[in-house]
Amino acid sequence: MQASLVMTVIGDDKPGLVESLADLIAQHRGNWLESRMSRLGGQFAGILRVEVAEEEERALVNALRNLQAQGLTVVVRSDRPQKTAGAALCVLEIVGQDRRGIVREISRALARRGVNVEELNTECASAAMSGETMFTARAEVRIPTNCNVSELREELEKIAADLIVEVSLGELRESAAAAGGIT
Repeated sequence: MQASLVMTVIGDDKPGLVESLADLIAQHRGNWLESRMSRLGGQFAGILRVEVAEEEERALVNALRNLQAQGLTVVVRSDRPQKTAGAALCVLEIVGQDRRGIVREISRALARRGVNVEELNTECASAAMSGETMFTARAEVRIPTNCNVSELREELEKIAADLIVEVSLGELRESAAAAGGIT
């Protein structure tokens, strides 16, 4: 049997951190399945999912925790996928002048309606013409079938108007009919 592990890693950015992880996973006959990693503010930060034979799981987890001596903190959890039958996977995009509270207000509206944020990418960058700091976000969100999407859109549009940002919510992968009628 195979065990699936999800882990977060963080440490001072320096060459060889990814190689250290990959080497330990390979030494324990693990398979690197997916990851998201980047340099944020001088820190190397990432999340990854690996598969490993159950008899190698404990040894791999211990070896990963020993990376602390090299300045890399690793937190490991067993992967237990949740069922999301009937929920629509949608994309939420936000663009506007950067200001405090954008993520808080949008995520609060989503949480109130039981919408799960499955992936979130944000960035602040200078606008080409004005040089103002622009905030952009792209999220993959799972909308449950019992969520009134029209009301969610209205609430997001109100927040967008208050924050002076543009917000769009659209279907990502699943058909609207099968996913509860996202329109």
